[in-house]
Amino acid sequence: MAKKKTKWPVIAGIAFIVIFIAAMAYSTLGNTQQRCEVCITYKGQTNCGSSASASKEQAERAATDIACNSMTHGMTELVQCQNAERKVTWK
Repeated sequence: MAKKKTKWPVIAGIAFIVIFIAAMAYSTLGNTQQRCEVCITYKGQTNCGSSASASKEQAERAATDIACNSMTHGMTELVQCQNAERKVTWK
């Protein structure tokens, strides 16, 4: 009876994928220590965005981008919206 050879490249590929997914889950879920909601009023519209990140600055920046994204068209308006008055609530 012939001995079946193990397909090491396939096993190594599957192991790599599992480790990669675990690392992504840890980096995404494990480092979110700062959570905030940013509400911005720009050109008469108010929109809020929520975000979580490892630092306060990153969380606030991401939430600001989310809040401004649907209210602006183009980079000029986006920058103006990002600099508009905002209300930040930390969770």
